[in-house]
Amino acid sequence: MPDTSAIVILFAAILTNNILLANFLGMCSFIACSNQINTAVGLGTAVTFVLTMTAMINYGVYYLVLEPLHLEHLQFIVFIAVIAAFVQFVEMFVERFSPKLYFALGIFLPLITVNCAILGASLFMIIRKYNFAQSVGYGFGAGLGWMLAIILMAGLQQKMRYSNVPQPFKGVAIAMIVTCVLAMAFMGFA
Repeated sequence: MPDTSAIVILFAAILTNNILLANFLGMCSFIACSNQINTAVGLGTAVTFVLTMTAMINYGVYYLVLEPLHLEHLQFIVFIAVIAAFVQFVEMFVERFSPKLYFALGIFLPLITVNCAILGASLFMIIRKYNFAQSVGYGFGAGLGWMLAIILMAGLQQKMRYSNVPQPFKGVAIAMIVTCVLAMAFMGFA
């Protein structure tokens, strides 16, 4: 997509092509960590950082190493290794500088490694043949879109605590219903 600007791709990844609400990638940590706004902001920031950085690194690895050596078939393994290494770095950073957030995120911080939104973004940039600027724009936009969705969900979850939700819908059921309504609302941007 050489004719599409990186800025357009960034805003599309946030709103119309939201990786969570359009592709439903990254739902595990989205549902589990969307109870508190502080936790949602922290996890969203970590996911945005990891998505942006791994998009840059994976772009370089794919086009500078894998493609010239005709090893494209190893992209899944290599992308996951890059993501795992980067998440390890983020985990150590958060543990060192924000222990409260580290303990609030719990097991979901290291699980960013297997967050399918991170791997999906790296694969989408290769499939869509983005250049470097477009890949960075897409990675950053996908992260911001994921963060926007989880913060919206956390705010709605906090409001629902004071609402009269019928017993069969309490918990994950109402979270899935609200996520579907959010997805339909974001489709309106298209």
